[in-house]
Amino acid sequence: MTDSTHDFFDALARILLRCWIFGFLLLLVWFGIYMLASDVAHVRHGRMFGLSQHELSVIHYCGMAFAKLVVILFFFFPWLAIRLVLKKAKG
Repeated sequence: MTDSTHDFFDALARILLRCWIFGFLLLLVWFGIYMLASDVAHVRHGRMFGLSQHELSVIHYCGMAFAKLVVILFFFFPWLAIRLVLKKAKG
């Protein structure tokens, strides 16, 4: 592996790590806001779409699960693969 290729993959790994961290921070913020303001969300969106509190909670938790899956699949696994390749190429 040439130095420029190694530098490229190292920079890409750093970007993916930041995206992974920001993705999980977004999930934490989403969870925190939903825990603090679930009643407000139910009043606004529940009445608008005819959803019960339980249905609205299920929608939010499924959305959080999907976002978590996407963050892990598209940011963590590629970061891990690049790190393992760089470690193998170094040693």
